[in-house]
Amino acid sequence: MVTARRTTLWCRIIGLAAALVAGSSLTACSGGTAAKIDYVVDGALPTYNVNTVIGAASAGAQAFARTLTGFTYHGPDGQVVADRDFGTVSVVGGSPLVLDYQIADNAVYSDGKPITCDDLVLAWAAQSGRFPGFDAATQAGYLDIANIDCTPGQRKARVSFIPDRGFVDYTQLFTATSLMPSHVLSDLLGTDVTKALLDNNGPVVENIARLWNSTWDLKPGADLKRFPSSGPYKVESVLPGGSVVLVANDRWWGAKPVTKRITVRPLGVDIQDRVNNRSVDVVDIAAGSSGALATPDNYQRTDSPSAGIMQLIFAPKGPLFDVRNRRALSLCIPREAIARDAGTAIANSRLNPATEDPIAEADGAAQAAPFNKGDAAAARDALGGAPLTVRIGFHGPNARLAATIGTIAKSCAPAGITISDVTLDIPGPQALREGKIDVLLSSTGGASGSGSSGSSLVDAYALHGGNGNNLSGYANPQVDGIIGALAVSADPGERIRLLAEGAPILWTDLPTLPLYRQQRILLMSKKMYAVSKNPTRWGAGWNMDRWSLTQ
Repeated sequence: MVTARRTTLWCRIIGLAAALVAGSSLTACSGGTAAKIDYVVDGALPTYNVNTVIGAASAGAQAFARTLTGFTYHGPDGQVVADRDFGTVSVVGGSPLVLDYQIADNAVYSDGKPITCDDLVLAWAAQSGRFPGFDAATQAGYLDIANIDCTPGQRKARVSFIPDRGFVDYTQLFTATSLMPSHVLSDLLGTDVTKALLDNNGPVVENIARLWNSTWDLKPGADLKRFPSSGPYKVESVLPGGSVVLVANDRWWGAKPVTKRITVRPLGVDIQDRVNNRSVDVVDIAAGSSGALATPDNYQRTDSPSAGIMQLIFAPKGPLFDVRNRRALSLCIPREAIARDAGTAIANSRLNPATEDPIAEADGAAQAAPFNKGDAAAARDALGGAPLTVRIGFHGPNARLAATIGTIAKSCAPAGITISDVTLDIPGPQALREGKIDVLLSSTGGASGSGSSGSSLVDAYALHGGNGNNLSGYANPQVDGIIGALAVSADPGERIRLLAEGAPILWTDLPTLPLYRQQRILLMSKKMYAVSKNPTRWGAGWNMDRWSLTQ
């Protein structure tokens, strides 16, 4: 007879293995598996389409990593892992780069429609920057694609890159959550979306862009027929308050999810109460966002750094449109003290942000030195004695960020700079666009969570002219050229040279002010198995279909 203690140990061993392999199974423990799990994430869940500016800044990637699958996903260390359930990618040419994408023969959406190359065409068109109207968060990699050979309705596509523009991190393209169901838009428009895009049919493309931006907004009463899944889970309902209920997708062709139902909830002020009364099973949030979150005896906690950089993103209009005002504010901010309070070190790199390595640590360190300690006298001199009032917004509740703004206000007051904090009830990127704040305090791309793709090449595009998540509206042709060169260079020496070229420009122009690497908390019930950290924007949700809660 196997004792309960031995069974639990065996489940833990299997859970650790499952955390490393998304397609593995927990069948040996399934007899004692709970039917549902509650999962708390960093921020709001405003849209199913996390490729829009607002979607990318939300917690959507944490929620839908196993609802909208792709050719790859991001593992526990942020590494790119091939998802062979979905399909395969083959390199068939190196100069120029040519890739063949083959979707699995049995790949089908939860509404019964096949997954086809049409979905790749839509993803490329939306994020390539070639077609107006798409509110895409990033163009990284997609803008380097010359064309996609796709016969509508087929399961294979050939993707050819522009000569000399072979995107080094091409495995970041067409990844989990990046492919939206094009047939939904075709049905709504009554036309062939792929043909309209490949033919560049202007009026139709305009309507496609409008629908791509808004069709997948999540709100109670939404027509869930428009939200088909390509993964182990599908959306069952949207609850008042913004929570989303995911249930097992009976049309999923891979290993069945261990837990049948997962409710994804945005972080709220009641998180400590939820933990205390054990009404939540997994909490995946920025460290300090919920204050001193206590860990009861029946929970376990893991702290780790993310790939996202907490930063001040200056609005493209208002008082901080003037670089002199940006410089003055930046000079009086005590970055060292703020980073120390967050339990980490200052982050200086804007173009190599996703990795903790000597290159990232050295990037911009010399130019950043005047902005480390908070020099009110230098800030006052930069203003010429004139007063300055600044509104700094953040997505709340977030005790860490509220305290950070308090620290900034205290340090900058002697410089004649008055700081007010604004707890946002709308997405940060929207608040910047609408001029409701002068600065957004957030992670990469305006995110409340990590926000990072896990790739510095992709994340650097947040400062590329015309990129959607370039929330400061920064445009510098020299910096654009540096980012573009980084994207196609695998030579470490060349990357160091390019970063050294970019740092002085960015510390002069100050489109953003990096503070520190966002630290993460993963809190879970001790009865949870196969849950692991992830430094990217997909967070712990990267393998939620393997999660198990024992009863």
